[in-house]
Amino acid sequence: MTTHDDGRAVAETFEARYGAEPAVRSRAPGRVNLVGGHVDYSGGVVLPVAIDRTTVVAARPRDDGVVRAYSARMDESVEASVGDAVDGWAAYVVGTATTLSDEVDRPVGADLAVGGDMILGAGVSSSAALEVAVAGALDSVHELGLSRETLADVCWRAENQEVGMSCGIMDQFASALGRAGHALRIDCRSRDVETIPFDTGTASLLLVDTNVKHELIDSGYNERVRECHEATAILDAETGKRVRSLRDVTPEDVEANREHLDPPLDRRARHVTTEIRRVKEAAEALAADDVERVGALVRESHRSLTDDYEVSCAELDTVVDILDDCEGVYGARMVGGGWGGSVVALVAPGTATRVGERVADEYRAATDIDPGVYAFDIGDGLTVETLSG
Repeated sequence: MTTHDDGRAVAETFEARYGAEPAVRSRAPGRVNLVGGHVDYSGGVVLPVAIDRTTVVAARPRDDGVVRAYSARMDESVEASVGDAVDGWAAYVVGTATTLSDEVDRPVGADLAVGGDMILGAGVSSSAALEVAVAGALDSVHELGLSRETLADVCWRAENQEVGMSCGIMDQFASALGRAGHALRIDCRSRDVETIPFDTGTASLLLVDTNVKHELIDSGYNERVRECHEATAILDAETGKRVRSLRDVTPEDVEANREHLDPPLDRRARHVTTEIRRVKEAAEALAADDVERVGALVRESHRSLTDDYEVSCAELDTVVDILDDCEGVYGARMVGGGWGGSVVALVAPGTATRVGERVADEYRAATDIDPGVYAFDIGDGLTVETLSG
């Protein structure tokens, strides 16, 4: 893993803000999902990797249930009691402290400084990285001894209950449990996590940030969750078997019951069920080091997200079209919630710079927007180090 930020700046910021050294420093990464878009909240299986861009949090404990936090990136601070409602980036910090306090049945306040080299607004789940880094720091300074899985669950509940985003568990689990040089096969129902070696000598990851974000991201995401629930209820009534989520049906079941699924529910169910099947095939191909097959499944995933799930946009599709025409690209797809954000591409080693320059030039010419282009290593999940007593 290439470390872009050693965390010293965050510790120095903490000392300048609070007049004392931090007790711990935690680091949590963002993620990109190779295959498995928008299936986690249907109990599906996903295939993300943790990236080597991280949110870093320095912390000291407080015993009064107060959370004070300063974001170096935002140059903003917040002070609130555990349980208070706050807005913006602070909602993820205070919301995580609130949910963690509920988990251990006592308030876990702290002074916090937040920094790192995470890319914001690009669909690599900077929100989960912030939640997990905060949870790791609070767990350490209050000597709670919680497992990484428990911390990931706390962060997932915080985003759903305190922030109000109806996400599945993938982002928080990938951030907490990531492993350098490996993809994670996460079963979002059982929460089983399997590590699969990812040979970066065979393929590299390139991220292209479109630098657009359309207004549908929040409302549209929650609308897709609702549509999946509606499709689930119909299929539960019509298939003759217990359907708790779309995880419990196959593409063949969806096709056989299309007459009962008014558009767009038929397309939403088709995407989820075919995408879960693609994850299974991609995990097997990755384990066999068949990167061309993984790339083909990545391409299929984007087409399904565009046509059946309708969460792409013109800018994302433009980037994917350019990448599909580049030599050395095995496959590309949108990542994140959709309607803007980024595209991840699986590229041949040694081609990332050339491919990145071409896609930047052609995207800029097509849209008059400067993209962000980033090559990533696969990083570790949450790490916490003790700095002082």
